Amino acid sequence: MEVKELNDTFATGGEYELRCAIELYGQPLLRYCHNILCDYFEAQDVVQMTFIKAYEKRKSFKSGTSLSAWLYRIAYTTCIDLLRKKKLLFFLPHIKVKSFIEQESEDTNFIRDDLKEALLKLSSKERALVFSRVIEEKSYAELEEIYRVSSSTLRKRYERAKRKLSKALQETNSYYERLEGNKNEI
Repeated sequence: MEVKELNDTFATGGEYELRCAIELYGQPLLRYCHNILCDYFEAQDVVQMTFIKAYEKRKSFKSGTSLSAWLYRIAYTTCIDLLRKKKLLFFLPHIKVKSFIEQESEDTNFIRDDLKEALLKLSSKERALVFSRVIEEKSYAELEEIYRVSSSTLRKRYERAKRKLSKALQETNSYYERLEGNKNEI
């Protein structure tokens, strides 16, 4: 099914349209969520929740609008909700949170350690914006639809996030190792 046809039929469709949306947007949404959360398994959960929410609320999707932007918006808010929940759990000492996975396998480590360290210095909103612009190559018009913020504001936020990420990358040891020097020489 083509994108335009899916945009027109998703609201009134059923499982077939959902399956088409998953095939079309599943991997891009997984990359997007992974770059916001910096955790592959949480990103998988968020993408599943995104499609569940989209299917349950498909009647509220306006036919003819961008399904992609709508799904990215759901994924973004689901990521932010998860991060808020994790932050809340961190500050509640009486609740024990146990990780189910001791160590990530190499197959799920899609982000270099130095880049992950630098990305974690950005806020989740900044990570989402940088990923959308750089990896997904989304226009400011598309991002305006997703984040519901003016494109001029998004441009400014993107520039700030880019500078912050650049500074964070420069502070990592591997940056200096790639330059074949060390912090004291530069």
